[in-house]
Amino acid sequence: MGQITDTGQDAILQAACDFAREALKDDHSGHDWWHAERVAETARAIARAEGADEFICILAAILHDLADEKVAGDEEAGLAMVRAWLDRQGLAEPTAGRGAGHILEIISTMSFRGGNRPPMRTLEGRVVQDADRLDAMGAIGIARTFAYGGAHGRPLHDPDAAPRGAMTETEYRQARSTGINHFHEKLLKLRGLMNTETAKKMAQGRHRFMEEFLARFHDEWAGRK
Repeated sequence: MGQITDTGQDAILQAACDFAREALKDDHSGHDWWHAERVAETARAIARAEGADEFICILAAILHDLADEKVAGDEEAGLAMVRAWLDRQGLAEPTAGRGAGHILEIISTMSFRGGNRPPMRTLEGRVVQDADRLDAMGAIGIARTFAYGGAHGRPLHDPDAAPRGAMTETEYRQARSTGINHFHEKLLKLRGLMNTETAKKMAQGRHRFMEEFLARFHDEWAGRK
């Protein structure tokens, strides 16, 4: 991962990488360390283009899945773990929005969860949310969809199972779906949910690629190609 100009911030970011790499080393659902690294690099690029705080964006991106219930099992326990780590880095007290509170706010409110979440409050939150959503799109998003499905026993496709419409957070998390339906229930919606102009532009090609993949998939499933 590239560096930023402040050596103290670089040290914290390197420590965050080590922390996240260890915490995510056993994940096989597409929420592994490489996902965190990709989101961090995308967040860096968007932050620079949008004038956001690069350090906050990268740090939140590195840590963003450590408190997610998909990874931590329990969100409160995950947040407590991240909070304790941030405290050890000397970030307990916010300084001009650059402390632990800002990081924790971002990672606790950015998840999709059925698409029912309120808008992110800060520019940094919008940047990190966009970066995470971009990693759920395009070629990487396709690969992660089926990695997640395999890890959780979801079928590849069931022509008799229609995609679900509007869902509560509980329905989104708990009801069973299929890999292909996940595109309709979440991934194809992400282009329209991007916050920043930079991410909106990046999402266009990734969205088209997913549409092309689905068309090809259904043709092959039906034996047309």
